[in-house]
Amino acid sequence: MALSTSSNFASPDDAFRAVVEAHRGLSDEQSADLDVALVLILANHIGDLDVLREAIELAKRRMTDAGHQQQQQQQ
Repeated sequence: MALSTSSNFASPDDAFRAVVEAHRGLSDEQSADLDVALVLILANHIGDLDVLREAIELAKRRMTDAGHQQQQQQQ
């Protein structure tokens, strides 16, 4: 199975809102715990270690790219 990076949701905005709403009222620590639990639950659902590794690398790359963009905007 290859990593799918295009939206598979009929309503991507609703999916985004559901994740954001799940964090409402949580402390930073609780929010981080929720994220970890959600990632592990969804990773288990996918059940493919290669896809998980690819997703981890993509997420790291996006974080690095976002950090570079912020640095450039601050200069």
